[in-house]
Amino acid sequence: MIFITVGLIVLSCVYGYVGLRIIVPAQFGTTTELILWGVLAVFLLMPPASIIFRFTGFKPFWSDAFAWVAYLGLGFFSLIFFFLVARDIFLIIAMPVEHIFPFIKTLTAGSIFSPEHRHFLINITNVIILSLTFVLCLYGFYGARRSPRIVQVAVPVKNLPSDLEGFRIVQITDLHIGPTVKSGFVQRVVNQVQTLKPDVIAFTGDVADGSVQETGKDAAPLGGLSAPFGKYFVTGNHEYYAGPEAWITEMKRLGFTVLSNEHRVIERGNGRILIAGVTDYSAGNFNKKWTSSPEAALAGDSPGDVKIILAHQPGSIFASAKAGFDLQITGHTHGGQYFPYKYLVGLHEPYISGLHLHGNTFIHVSRGTGYWGPPLRIGAPSEITVFSLHRA
Repeated sequence: MIFITVGLIVLSCVYGYVGLRIIVPAQFGTTTELILWGVLAVFLLMPPASIIFRFTGFKPFWSDAFAWVAYLGLGFFSLIFFFLVARDIFLIIAMPVEHIFPFIKTLTAGSIFSPEHRHFLINITNVIILSLTFVLCLYGFYGARRSPRIVQVAVPVKNLPSDLEGFRIVQITDLHIGPTVKSGFVQRVVNQVQTLKPDVIAFTGDVADGSVQETGKDAAPLGGLSAPFGKYFVTGNHEYYAGPEAWITEMKRLGFTVLSNEHRVIERGNGRILIAGVTDYSAGNFNKKWTSSPEAALAGDSPGDVKIILAHQPGSIFASAKAGFDLQITGHTHGGQYFPYKYLVGLHEPYISGLHLHGNTFIHVSRGTGYWGPPLRIGAPSEITVFSLHRA
């Protein structure tokens, strides 16, 4: 309930600003303005309402259809909000320019910030913003619904045994199966992964937005994933919203080895890979028994030529590096998912996407295989990541 309340407050600010900066300056007339404000209010209430409907027995078809409209609207208006704020900041900064360069008034036959010019400027830029946002939403929708890109990542490892040269780990993460991500999308991902002929498959959390009862049937294609050295799963933060025990049980049923602060050792010839996994970085906030611990994942440390850890959030890297892992494979950020909000992710996460060296530990952050909320991806394409080990 707190989440929905906070969400409503934030959405009210976003949608309210959109109305004040687009509806009011247009001066349509009282009746038209009331209708437009009513439409805006409906779109404001739809995202939280879609969450409530999922938990109140609404038929799945209508609940999913409602969610599609709600999340598309959320993406559309959040983009408009950004462009409006950027435009208004520019106008505030630009106003003093006329005083610094008086010749501008001569060139424009008067102040461009006079009431008449300003009103025209606001309305014409609003038309441009609405048009640009519509085009970006079409592009972003295609980016979200297309098959994920295959991203190749070569990981250099000191003293890597020759038997492990070229060992391939394929990562999927952040599918967020739910109202707009169904079994058809999941099956396409499974088909892509299988064509890559992985040695190991790693799923780094956030399998679904909902309970096993609600979304389990759409996760069923994951049972078709296979790799000669196994497939592994670690929990993401969304598993804890829905109940981690049920999802852990379901992922095991689908053939995954679930690593909850523990590890396994993979042997190929004379080479040994220690592959560990931790509970989500924030799991301890739900229950202390689920606290994430890369150190605990090494308990009974088995010797390995390479130590790899699967962790949902980039924030685990501090403990992973301290524990001496060679590589952390991570998701969670979605690479920001869509411009411009991708840049806000960096305020909270140490790394947003791609391969980085943190101390002596490599960390790769996937942009995610699915998407969350608005079905949009702009400037942050989804991915299936293929890691190959090579001697440094």
